[in-house]
Amino acid sequence: MKKLKKTLIYLFLSIATIISIYPFFWMIVSMTNKSVDVTQGRQLPGTYLFENLRKLFDQVDMVTALTNSAIIAILSTVFTLFIASLAGYGFQMYRSKGKDIVFNILLLSMMIPFASIMIPLYRLFGRISQTAPIIGIDTLAAAFLPTITTAFFIFFFRQNTKMFPKDLIEAGRIDGLSEIGIFFRIFVPTMKTTYAAAAIIAFMNSWNNFLWPLVVLQSPSKQTIPLLISNLGSSYSPDYGMIMSAITIATLPTALVFFFMQKHFVAGMMGSVKG
Repeated sequence: MKKLKKTLIYLFLSIATIISIYPFFWMIVSMTNKSVDVTQGRQLPGTYLFENLRKLFDQVDMVTALTNSAIIAILSTVFTLFIASLAGYGFQMYRSKGKDIVFNILLLSMMIPFASIMIPLYRLFGRISQTAPIIGIDTLAAAFLPTITTAFFIFFFRQNTKMFPKDLIEAGRIDGLSEIGIFFRIFVPTMKTTYAAAAIIAFMNSWNNFLWPLVVLQSPSKQTIPLLISNLGSSYSPDYGMIMSAITIATLPTALVFFFMQKHFVAGMMGSVKG
């Protein structure tokens, strides 16, 4: 009975693995074929890889789109980690009468869909453009600033902070460290797995963000990689081999980030669940 159960588990996991990997296989194979081969469902590698890449970099400014996405994703990740970790640390470590009420209201904000605040947010940045054009409409700053304070990451850091030993904080105070010194010199190094897990999620969310950059970025020179791929697919006769090449290139940064930080990601997520 145990052997049958184990066989069924491995069979289920094998099927799940194939289902998960197949889209990536099809994407990579498609980037080596002509557009007509892709539409016909060809599942074998072709000989048009370099031609598809050449057409991609000749017809669109792929380097600029990748650079814009990288700038937005990196800055968004850094600011998100800094602000959310400070907020989560504060909610957990300091006492206040209205702390739980504020935190519950913050969690309720997660139920509000982004589409419902998109227009007010656009009008806000329109007004900001009049006084501070550097962070107004059609700037990279406007594309990532609304994403740096999210209830999810504050909740994530607070849950992980519950596992942080308070004795270390008391020891830091006895040694004469300030509260901000305790945060940067004790808390941050100790919670590196939590930061790694949050960094992966924040980076992937920002890299793949489509709706808000579509609204706020108007110049072709400011478009991100999701916008570029969307424009490629919306042409009258899309070249699917070239589109798959662009999608494969766009997937590489997030795949590499997760690959190199996966151990920390698992440890950080487990810490959040245990908290």
